[in-house]
Amino acid sequence: MDDGAVVAAQLGRPLRADADVVVRCPLGLPVITRVPPLLDDGTPFPTRYWLSCPLAVRRIGRLEGAGGVAAMDRRAARVPEFADRLDAAHERYAAERDAALPAGAHPRPGGGVAGSSGGVKCLHAHYADHAAGNDNPVGETVAPWVEPLDCTEPCVAPVDGRIGPNPRWREPR
Repeated sequence: MDDGAVVAAQLGRPLRADADVVVRCPLGLPVITRVPPLLDDGTPFPTRYWLSCPLAVRRIGRLEGAGGVAAMDRRAARVPEFADRLDAAHERYAAERDAALPAGAHPRPGGGVAGSSGGVKCLHAHYADHAAGNDNPVGETVAPWVEPLDCTEPCVAPVDGRIGPNPRWREPR
């Protein structure tokens, strides 16, 4: 299956730029993609690592709905080592994204993870950064609630001649 078509089906919308798959699930489907800092139409895009796996998106959505972003911000305020690692993650993320920009690009995306100017903005983006192999304390903390990505049915499949959501997919228990 074409990775772009799979990611578009996972997201439920067309992609706005080509993206490289950097992490796959045990079924071989994309989990994390690396997105260029400028979308195809030139729009600056601050999020470097994008989570497309519906299982991980669902699980992290429940964490966010239960106050997970605020909990991570509180942890950063209480635990200096966590805060230092978070700051370093934002700086590394921005530097990596900025290094991928063409010379003279304007406007440019800003901020760190998910475009944040500090603290935690989106658990999905922090998890994606961590799962892509980067040191991200928020993503590392979230990972035990997300993993394993243990689907027995693929989340997408050929449907009526195109790639679409697999009607047999269910969240594993």
